[in-house]
Amino acid sequence: MTTTEAGLQALVGPQFQALADALAAEPPTIADAPSLCAGWSVRHVVAHVTMAARYDGPAFMAELAEAGGDFDVLSETIARRDGDLPFDTLINDLRSETMAPWAPPGGGSAGALSHVVIHGLDITAATGLPRTASDEATHAVLSTLTDGGAQPFGLDITGRSLRATDLDWQLGDGPWVDAAAAELILALARRQRPGVDLGDATSVPSRVDLA
Repeated sequence: MTTTEAGLQALVGPQFQALADALAAEPPTIADAPSLCAGWSVRHVVAHVTMAARYDGPAFMAELAEAGGDFDVLSETIARRDGDLPFDTLINDLRSETMAPWAPPGGGSAGALSHVVIHGLDITAATGLPRTASDEATHAVLSTLTDGGAQPFGLDITGRSLRATDLDWQLGDGPWVDAAAAELILALARRQRPGVDLGDATSVPSRVDLA
């Protein structure tokens, strides 16, 4: 599976495109359906993940300064404000050429891929759609979230073994937690998932982010 920076970055654009295709094929009402991100509808999540399509570096820094340097405040402000854009516009932003090479500061290609895959699942899992991320991208994100025990969401999975039921991926040497790859990713990202017990996964709000 892909592990290089270039290889991971090459996966980013296709995941944005796949999410755009899936949403474009649904009735427009999906825009206002709830997502797994607390308090956000699908349109808010799409507005959040496509910030880079609308804000270049200086514009982003100006928005961050306006938010007092607080990225959480910035994310909420932009998701609410830009979520009011026509949904077709937001879908087109998912397809923007800006998104394929985008990477969050300090997160690199792995952070970019995790960003689109996890938030894509926030949408598809909540609305009953199949996951849009490819098997390769999903496998890579599972590995990123569990690499060397450095869980980016701060979840301690010591003593558990995780195994995807729909991909060739497993990790650990303790009691098995078996679930679809999408469900494992969401649980590792601290989203509450029925039947996937990773200990304290429900102890923080579900809108924690990588970027």
